[in-house]
Amino acid sequence: MTATASGLQHRAEQLAATLPPLLVAAERVATTVAQGVHGRRRVGQGETFWQFRRYEFGDSAQRIDWRQSGKSDPVYIRETEWEAAQTVWLWADRSRSMDFGSRDISSTKAERAALLALALAALLIRGGERIALVDSTMAPTTGTIALHRLAALLSRPPSATPSLPPFRPLPRYGQIVLIGDFLTPLPKIEDTLRQFGETGVNGHVVQVLDPAERDFPFSGRIRFEGFEEEGDILIRRSQALRQDYRGALEQHVNGLTRIVQSMGWTLSRHFTDHSPEAALLTLYAALSVRPGG
Repeated sequence: MTATASGLQHRAEQLAATLPPLLVAAERVATTVAQGVHGRRRVGQGETFWQFRRYEFGDSAQRIDWRQSGKSDPVYIRETEWEAAQTVWLWADRSRSMDFGSRDISSTKAERAALLALALAALLIRGGERIALVDSTMAPTTGTIALHRLAALLSRPPSATPSLPPFRPLPRYGQIVLIGDFLTPLPKIEDTLRQFGETGVNGHVVQVLDPAERDFPFSGRIRFEGFEEEGDILIRRSQALRQDYRGALEQHVNGLTRIVQSMGWTLSRHFTDHSPEAALLTLYAALSVRPGG
């Protein structure tokens, strides 16, 4: 290896070492998803050319592109891209209950929620959108610097923070993405979500759960420890609770679904033993449908 190549490699390794592992992982997920989706461009008022299409009855003659139309028989309209950059407000649950992961699963719920939020931010920034965190003083912004700042905020370890997002008034017609386990009692969830909904924002909820929370695979004598001061409980025959537990979880999820759908928002579920790319693709597709679009 030449001295020049050696120096370049050393600088590259130094640069890579400064990137938070979360950012590296998020960029990988975002790149994978970006290869399979179209952008979030929309027809609208702007100056950036998007495409030509044939003239249709009702179109304004002022929108005809006479140069393009002169090349063939059809008359063509020049369409521009929607340039009103939108702010997407993000929240990833960092409460202590999210610091849970099965032994054979590589990610805790908190790590997966942060990964999805940051990967989504990377996709949105590539599309020219602004991003911001609901629970920080970070102003809506875009670009690489914004992504690095977001990575630093999301890389913080779980703490004694609320398990639901703090309310703040958001601009009407914006979009909000909430990622967490949403195992809080349903009345509290509904109160929080409706506060945001009443401001006119369009919302997307992603429920992240560990497969053990889905399956309840436990058997025998198990001591369950609470993450948020719920206390501990010793179960001597934990397998006896499996059916009741699964029924209670299904009832909770159905209630969450009703709340979200009644507001016209979207809900998706993601388990940490599944691909983060699949969850991100579903979420990104939901975001690509603008309210009223």
